[in-house]
Amino acid sequence: MENTMKIPTIDLSPFFKENEEKSQKEVINKIKEACSKYGFFQVENHGVPNKIMNEALELSRRFFSNTEDEKLKFSPAHDAPLPAGYFKQPAHSEDKNEFVLMFTPAAGFNVYPTNPPEFKEIFEGIFSEFAKLASLMERIISECMGLGPNFLKDFNSDRNADFMVGLNYFPATEEENTGIREHEDGNCFTFVLQDDSGGLEVKAKDGWIPVTPAPEKLVVNVGDVIQVLSNNKLKSATHRIFRPKGKNRYSYVFFHNMKGDKWIEPLPEFTKDIGEAPQYKGFFQKDYQALRLRNKTHPPENPEDEIRITHYAI
Repeated sequence: MENTMKIPTIDLSPFFKENEEKSQKEVINKIKEACSKYGFFQVENHGVPNKIMNEALELSRRFFSNTEDEKLKFSPAHDAPLPAGYFKQPAHSEDKNEFVLMFTPAAGFNVYPTNPPEFKEIFEGIFSEFAKLASLMERIISECMGLGPNFLKDFNSDRNADFMVGLNYFPATEEENTGIREHEDGNCFTFVLQDDSGGLEVKAKDGWIPVTPAPEKLVVNVGDVIQVLSNNKLKSATHRIFRPKGKNRYSYVFFHNMKGDKWIEPLPEFTKDIGEAPQYKGFFQKDYQALRLRNKTHPPENPEDEIRITHYAI
């Protein structure tokens, strides 16, 4: 039976107008509810120009339509300090996609495809727009946690760990249609720009909720870092991607991250200050990310043995 539930769509326009404090507070309350219930929501009137979103999706179609040899020209150098460039999932992988990984301008780029020639300009342009939206969302989520608008910015002002991925999911076959298996994101929060193919689903108590694509909207989801800091008050939702039949699925995913040497643990505002026990042990973000990476490079025989944030649960 198809799940008729929907994740909410929230209008961010009050944050782009003057003297809208009351409306902004209403938006914050809606996002807090969405983060508490689903960990997912969509936003509209978010400030990212439709023109650049459409150009970026068209860019993906053009780049990924190149021959395999042409795409492999832009694979990361073996000695690159950051593995930015073109990747294709190994044949044995359960995930079926290929992608271009780009790090922030502050952290530096290793490889930029030159076919199509405007790749660098459009990639950097949409990254810049997502970064501006991330600054706003950082303020909003800080308010959702009741910690004031500057909490997350002050907690981690280093943006070198942020990155964006352009993804191409291959068409589904009769045998299987998984694009990315169910998982949670290990960062603060994520933006997703998806084309009209669909396939993104969020796990809820009553089953899986499809995140229906809509022009001009972006998907937002909370990651494990926020779930730990808030001691489970805000939710890092399990989600997955199914590939469409007969066509490719294109998307961009922007990850707003913590730097690797940041110590992550439930904040006192959600534990000792209110008389509640912490639900997680503390950890360095780089250690958690290393464990998550090992899930991909050395996948366990039993998927239930994958390292997730429950690894640190008390």
